Amino acid sequence: MKLKDYIWPIIGIGAVVVSIWLLYHELRSISLDDVIDSLKAIPLHGWFLCAASAVAAYAALAGYDRIALNHLRKSIPLGFITLASFTTYAVAHNIGASVISGAVVRYRAYTSKGLTAAEVGVLVALCSFTFVLSVMLLGGAILIAAPELVLRYVSDVPREAAMACGAVMLLLIALYILGSWKGFRPLRIGSFEIYYPRLPIVFQQLVIGPLELIGAAAVIYFALPEAGNPGFFVILGIFLASFSAALLSHAPGGLGVLEIVFVSGLPDMDPADVLAALIVFRLFYLLVPFALSLVVILLFERSQFSRQRLAKATGPTCPIPVPSGLSRSEATRRSGPRTR
Repeated sequence: MKLKDYIWPIIGIGAVVVSIWLLYHELRSISLDDVIDSLKAIPLHGWFLCAASAVAAYAALAGYDRIALNHLRKSIPLGFITLASFTTYAVAHNIGASVISGAVVRYRAYTSKGLTAAEVGVLVALCSFTFVLSVMLLGGAILIAAPELVLRYVSDVPREAAMACGAVMLLLIALYILGSWKGFRPLRIGSFEIYYPRLPIVFQQLVIGPLELIGAAAVIYFALPEAGNPGFFVILGIFLASFSAALLSHAPGGLGVLEIVFVSGLPDMDPADVLAALIVFRLFYLLVPFALSLVVILLFERSQFSRQRLAKATGPTCPIPVPSGLSRSEATRRSGPRTR
């Protein structure tokens, strides 16, 4: 193995270690009993809303793959797309290095449906870009509407600077829409070309992607108490920052990274309550989907193995010649048992 094969694992482990150390200093005054009490304080309807939000988020994630397949003009059953997308993101979110781990799962799934390696590469790229596009759209809107949110992380930042940053994000999205509308030249990387999606697909990206992020952020929002809660708009902004940092860290499950960014962004709330909400998020958005995805992978691999065994057992079939005046079924009956 080459040195570059170790880079992302080293970055991920380093991010986890640093984040856990920072998190320890941030939460060292909190006892386990405090966190358990915060979990018990979540009402029953809050648990239900958290679960429903996670389901809505993963339903929207299936839209990522469907959008990419529409761009490729590939027709695959919706049920298969849903399972493939669910498995991809459940594995990628937990293992880390989401682009790489997600690409492996998608390659195994979609090549079984006839897609080439190049087509799977385009699918992965477009799904990743849909996520980036969604973060920019929501992030830009939040920075313009609530620029003071930046002060939770960086002090002495002028409101105008935050709003300008948000405006740039929205401007880039506008240019992307313009490129699709006017049919700009494709982006060329070596011999690999990425074409602008058709305008209807772009609009689907701008709807489905934000819905997924809103659903994921809602898991945390519904698990937080009302006391000190700054509202969903702020929670969404903090989630975008923390979840993006967790993905960029390539740490398995964003362990520690997600928590330290989120706790730092809610200084006015009880850290035990915030930590309890993040535990609920990990349960519904990460751990339960990951466990279910392992079952899906086992069943898929079993079906593929059974199909291969059946193909080897039957071997190539030769057509039975049909004499003139006989039906195929009668010719088959007269031919007797066939041997290989």
